[in-house]
Amino acid sequence: MQNERVADFWSAIKADRSIDVTIVMPCLNEVDCLPHCIGNAQAALTMIEAELGLLGEIVIADNGSNDGSQALAESLGARVVHVRDRGYGAAIIGGGRGAFGRYLLIGDADGSYDFTDGVAMIRSLHAGAELCMGSRFQGGIASGAMPWKNRYIGNPVLTGLLNILFRAGVDDAHCGLRAVRKDAFLDLRLSGTGMEFASEMVIKAALKRLAITQVPAKLLVDLRDRPPHLRPWRDGWRHLRYLFMLSPTWLFGVPAAAGMALSVLILAAAIIEALVPGSFPAVGNYWVVFGAALLGISHLSGVMALAGNLYGVREGFRLPGKRVRRIARFVSLETMLAAGAGAVAVGSALLLVVLWNWQERNFAATYSVLPAVLGTLFVTLGFQNALGGFLLAIVGGNQAQFLATAEPERAAYDALVAVAA
Repeated sequence: MQNERVADFWSAIKADRSIDVTIVMPCLNEVDCLPHCIGNAQAALTMIEAELGLLGEIVIADNGSNDGSQALAESLGARVVHVRDRGYGAAIIGGGRGAFGRYLLIGDADGSYDFTDGVAMIRSLHAGAELCMGSRFQGGIASGAMPWKNRYIGNPVLTGLLNILFRAGVDDAHCGLRAVRKDAFLDLRLSGTGMEFASEMVIKAALKRLAITQVPAKLLVDLRDRPPHLRPWRDGWRHLRYLFMLSPTWLFGVPAAAGMALSVLILAAAIIEALVPGSFPAVGNYWVVFGAALLGISHLSGVMALAGNLYGVREGFRLPGKRVRRIARFVSLETMLAAGAGAVAVGSALLLVVLWNWQERNFAATYSVLPAVLGTLFVTLGFQNALGGFLLAIVGGNQAQFLATAEPERAAYDALVAVAA
């Protein structure tokens, strides 16, 4: 009965739209730290109200605590959102979805961050930014607050790579204190359940070209008397693989372009040297086989790059650029099937010529494998193109025109986000 009254109370507040800012803290057995963190968060909300006239709430996104954290949080004036899925990212996603505020200020419940540093973040959102990141390297790192391998290797390397791949323009992509508009938070469709969530939010915000700002944030020694949930090597790898999973252009497209350029150069040199002996340094059979294999792999990698980008567009965390839109107007399942059939026809013709020449030589061996390799290559590329066309059509929503349904779905989802926010 009491829980029902609390739920009715918060529903009434939401309906009244009186909550502007929600401070979200992921929590797993933080009973010793919650009094300090909630008190600090209340001080931050007092400052936000005094400066900006915005009212706030504190949400503890509980991830299955068994030490009494939930009851303590409620007794201290916070609202508890129970999150069934385990993990740092899952807790924040659950807490963010359950928040009533239009601005979310996210920070850990272990005392490692000063929520009053978030006042500048909310100020930035109120001025028009959509995501505001904290920078521990600008705000200062207390002695013993961050392991040396995180401070001098992990964070700089991963943040630098993230900026190269996605041009996010931040110097601390993994700071646990950050603020985001709730509508943007929902629009990003965040899904990372573990520590990779920190990278996911920045990456998808950069892909969506959200307005990202950055302010200093202090990192303090946390208040726990047990080891942190963070596992540097495991979580570092999870961040790294997530960077590449969300960057199909760099993971597949760039290697595909480089491989195609090199393979075409090798095969062109072999063809010219075969037609005009002595025009190039001799390109032997081994190089011909290598060039053909490299071209086949590069073509497949290119199809995977297109599929990865198309998936991102349809899922709503990637905007289709002008180049993608231009390609989509001319590339469809039918054009890829036609190109594949043409390649298979050319390859089959070459193999028939090879077979005819073999018969003319009384089935004797030949010195050059170039014609046979080229014929096999064209047949392989043709089938890959046809199968790749069907893959792109499936990823594109079972539509022959790959981007045909992406924009209507996007508009419908944007309308739902606007209602939810």
